[in-house]
Amino acid sequence: MKEFNGTFTVLITPFDKNNKFDEARMRSFVDWQIEQGIHGLVPLGSTGEFLSMDDDEKKQVARTVIEQAAGRVPVLVGTGAESTEDAIRYSRQAEALGADGLMIIPPYYCNPTEDELFNHYKRIADAVSLPIMIYNNPNAANVDMLPETVARLSTIDNVLYIKESTLEVTRVRDIIRLCGDRLTVFGGVLGFESFVSGAKGWVAVGSNVMPAEFAALYNATVLEEDLDKAREIYNHILPVIDFVFGHRYVSGTKALLDEMGLSVGVPRSPRLPSPAQDREWARQIVSSLGLAASPSGQ
Repeated sequence: MKEFNGTFTVLITPFDKNNKFDEARMRSFVDWQIEQGIHGLVPLGSTGEFLSMDDDEKKQVARTVIEQAAGRVPVLVGTGAESTEDAIRYSRQAEALGADGLMIIPPYYCNPTEDELFNHYKRIADAVSLPIMIYNNPNAANVDMLPETVARLSTIDNVLYIKESTLEVTRVRDIIRLCGDRLTVFGGVLGFESFVSGAKGWVAVGSNVMPAEFAALYNATVLEEDLDKAREIYNHILPVIDFVFGHRYVSGTKALLDEMGLSVGVPRSPRLPSPAQDREWARQIVSSLGLAASPSGQ
């Protein structure tokens, strides 16, 4: 199996003026991300609005990203679902399409017990041969996988990664302590802090907007071990991290890209486009940071 590390962008899904998946835009966006130096891509995550798409659209998104990446960077497809059977079906489909791995959020409505979580992930892992990144985001999933639970899940053969997306950076320390080399930690919101605590990757929202800089933060912190340089990069990208945090992770990201001249449409209902005050904030961020899409990202 491939080993994953670095900054991975949890991709937005571009929609056209009719709010349909824009395949051409996605292909150019994938090229831009890779040309900018991003280390990996994650389609069909929360930022990709996977819950607002039907099965045919999900398959089209996954196929498009996998085909366009063409092995240049790893592609981990989001295959989370409330039903274990659906998660298995999506995971098998991603494997057949050529995905390098899977990112799987827990069932997000039924509030599963630890035994139910273990059974859920074990059945998925048994159904595919791809490495699995479990995704701890209690705000979105209504499930908080504590380090002790994560340690138990790490005994499943294919469960090799976690995206730890709480604001408790000590979770990274505790997961590493309990799991050892069985599990590689990726940060969620707290990329820099997670790297300093031992994480080997970051699944980031803001790298949709600044892929080069978000990738550079990993390079400086983990590969070069240059914390002064890393802090300088971190402080530079903080306005984007702050802006796309919380409820703006979809609408804010799309607003920033639109201000950059890289329109990817608006979110699907029930999400609404950014209100006027957020658009003005996005405009100020793009102006102050000098952000602009390269020609290949148009």
